[in-house]
Amino acid sequence: MFGPEILANYLETPGDPDKYGNRWQYNSRSDRHSKVGCWGVAFDLLMNSATLRAHASAEKIVLGVNHTMRDFQTQREKALDLVIARPVGTVVPGGPSFKSLASTYAIGLTATEIAELGRLPDIPIAPVGAVLVALEAKAAMTAHTKAKPRLYDELNSSHLCVHGASNQALAIAYIQVNASDRFASSVTNNHPLSQYPLRITDHKQPNDTNGILNKISELPRRTTTNGTGFDGIGVTVLDFDNMGGPVRVVTGPPAPQPGAAFHYASMIVRMANEYDSRFHGI
Repeated sequence: MFGPEILANYLETPGDPDKYGNRWQYNSRSDRHSKVGCWGVAFDLLMNSATLRAHASAEKIVLGVNHTMRDFQTQREKALDLVIARPVGTVVPGGPSFKSLASTYAIGLTATEIAELGRLPDIPIAPVGAVLVALEAKAAMTAHTKAKPRLYDELNSSHLCVHGASNQALAIAYIQVNASDRFASSVTNNHPLSQYPLRITDHKQPNDTNGILNKISELPRRTTTNGTGFDGIGVTVLDFDNMGGPVRVVTGPPAPQPGAAFHYASMIVRMANEYDSRFHGI
């Protein structure tokens, strides 16, 4: 599985300057962590699902980025970070694609990751028809207690909208949690750092991370297309202070351990198997 390390390596390089000229590895007002996180999930799904690879090779599927889904019953709309879907109409060759997003997002891949990506079939970015997989990524990097209601509400509305549009679709939540002891937030440092001192927030770890994981466990999950909830939930726990230093993927506690409900690799394997069994006939 490459997704968590791809995300961590990506976040080590700060993003574009904010309105004050500050550059942050994680900025709550930016979606760079969501985009790259979902790209990594799609990468791992392609590697683990033979059916998904076959559909990509046969040009049966397309990719949608920031795709708006509409609940058929309530007409509620929700923009999903990334979806894999059946195409609408003819796909024009030579356009943007899953592989080209690595360059678009400036994702620095290792030699091994580049080689694995090269072995995979590509998926074009094109107008979306029936959605097969819907990915939504959210993060809780600081102020963990305050983040819990927001995190739950935003994620819960995602699976409701996805399955309101299609019960068959796989709704996947990917949550990124910070386990560092301190953090420099772009929100509390909403000023030019060249003129004001950096404000640092202290965390109570591992309690803060465990609090987020406990809140995530309240999200509804489903095992059949008749149920309500997410089909898959994966968590990556990171350790970084948002001050330009290294970003580490936490593999020991409090991160979910192999076999646990939200372990990233377990989620990927389960979702690949669900895709293989649910959509083999398209």
